Amino acid sequence: MNDLAIMALLVVSLFLILGSGVWIGLTLSGVAWIAMELFTARPAGDAMAVTIWGTASSWTLTALPLFIWMGEILFRTRLSQDMFKGLSPWMQALPGRLLHTNVVGCTIFAAVSGSSAATCATIGKMTLPELKRRGYPEHMIVGTLAGASTLGLLIPPSIIMIVYGVTAEVSIAKLFIAGVFPGLMLALLFSGYIALWALRNPEQIPPADEKTTFLQKLNASRALIPVISLITAVLGSIYAGIATATEAAGVGVLGALVISTLQGSMSWATFKKSLMGATRLYCMIALILAGAAFLTLSMGYIGLPRHLAEWIATLGLSQGQLILALTLFFVLLGCFLDGISMVVLTMGVLMPTIQTAGIDPIWFGIFVVLVVEMAQITPPVGFNLFVLQGMTGKELTWIAKVTLPMFLLMCLAVALIYVFPGIATWLPTHMST
Repeated sequence: MNDLAIMALLVVSLFLILGSGVWIGLTLSGVAWIAMELFTARPAGDAMAVTIWGTASSWTLTALPLFIWMGEILFRTRLSQDMFKGLSPWMQALPGRLLHTNVVGCTIFAAVSGSSAATCATIGKMTLPELKRRGYPEHMIVGTLAGASTLGLLIPPSIIMIVYGVTAEVSIAKLFIAGVFPGLMLALLFSGYIALWALRNPEQIPPADEKTTFLQKLNASRALIPVISLITAVLGSIYAGIATATEAAGVGVLGALVISTLQGSMSWATFKKSLMGATRLYCMIALILAGAAFLTLSMGYIGLPRHLAEWIATLGLSQGQLILALTLFFVLLGCFLDGISMVVLTMGVLMPTIQTAGIDPIWFGIFVVLVVEMAQITPPVGFNLFVLQGMTGKELTWIAKVTLPMFLLMCLAVALIYVFPGIATWLPTHMST
């Protein structure tokens, strides 16, 4: 069989097994098994055992469950209410007023969560009832929350960056540093859109709350001290070169436990729930990563990545054309798969092509995270859309429609980091890791 026929057979197998309701991790392992048995001489069982053990015992991957646990602890404590209390006085003077709490709140929580869905649920729990009660238009509340919550993937520490770093064999600390400026840029784009919309539709923005003095604002901001301290401890230790991403994750968990205990919101029941929630989520991700590692190995034995890279090279695509094609590819893939599955499923095939094209793997990691963010708000498998549907009871199509402006702003962000790659690459090249 030629490469095209093998690829077609494996893709059909993938979607047939997925369509039958089998878990994604097991599906990837199943497709890899088929590929090894039919097209290679190496025993599939031996290859699977060695690959899965190697993936599961990776020291780099230890950061993942720790960051997930940190996010779970904060998700179940008083942090979100304190954040709204600390942020709202500063937003009153901006065009769009408290709608900006969605963006700023997601930006701050993203820096201690690493998960888009956790950011969406936590900040949504805080802002949806408050903004609705104050009379802000629902389509703007939901749309801006859906878009801004994707910052959980881009602003470090990011779970998807850890997954990309492991699968693409790239420094996770450098990826974290590279995500700072693009994350802030995207947050500014979202806030800029809110301001422009508010200036064009002033009648839809409720009047400001009681005027507060600067000292009153500062007093309210004391509620932000715990989360800012945690962000400083986690990211500061990485950027200063004091700790690796894994060690910083340990600092984050310890900090989250201390903060929640001091707040009085940590109980034995909360501790158990946070630990079990993190365990369940990590087990799902670990199974996907193990299946993807086995699939990558089997693809390597068949030679598909190399042949695909050679075929793309013969097309004579420029870097810009390749990036445009990959953007469309990932957005399409995001209609059917979650972000982690997209990354682990494609990196083994794409990395040789990226290296051949001379694209910086750190920059490409930020690009991948951005397009995966876009996939978080594209139906039918946009995770953030599902989270918001559960919280609002609205139709999925309505949520997708009000989120469209945020999707277009993400497209603009991809274009900006392509035209100005230094947005992603300047910081990691000028800081020790």
